Amino acid sequence: MIAGHGLRRFREPAAGPPGPRCDLCAAGLGTGPHGHVVDLDDRGLLCVCRACRMLLAPRGAAQGRYRGVPDRHRHVPGFGLDSAQWEALQLPVGMVFCFRNSRLGRYVVFYPSPGGATESLLPDAAWERVMAVNPGVADLADDVEALLLRRHGERVECHLVPIDACYDLVGRMRLHWRGFDGGELVRGELDAFFAALRNRSAASGGPEVDTRG
Repeated sequence: MIAGHGLRRFREPAAGPPGPRCDLCAAGLGTGPHGHVVDLDDRGLLCVCRACRMLLAPRGAAQGRYRGVPDRHRHVPGFGLDSAQWEALQLPVGMVFCFRNSRLGRYVVFYPSPGGATESLLPDAAWERVMAVNPGVADLADDVEALLLRRHGERVECHLVPIDACYDLVGRMRLHWRGFDGGELVRGELDAFFAALRNRSAASGGPEVDTRG
């Protein structure tokens, strides 16, 4: 098992061509997709090379500080959260993502804003009640997977996604946000992003899960 302080030596800058580098060992990441790990102590999302991701894959590696982000995408039709329940949760916007923070021992909910991801403070145990009536997403992995929800009138669209997908969306919205409500460009980005999620879930061949049982 790798001690957390043992990773400091990997953080030293390494000589080489410019470009994106692993946040742990400074190896070049190239131009293609790369993996991520969550730093549970600092609540940071780190870009990592394949070697570091594999090194940190076992549960408890680096004293449990880092957790690899998986690549599971799943559309969840029939998610049990109607418009009245949405209002009861006091969610101020029409799109949020939720995950369980293992350090805090509870679910947290965030929404995009011009300033980035903003936490929505929920009534006590509110999200536990939502999860209790949606057993089809009980396997949501702490810290590294999230439920991404978008409200369409009386219906809520739900996707189980890697946590880095949520922060990718937050970054896009922050980049394109205009005015009070984001503007047409942001709404177009949202439409395209959720369409891509539906396509990816269908292409993966994994079963859609109706959480209503």
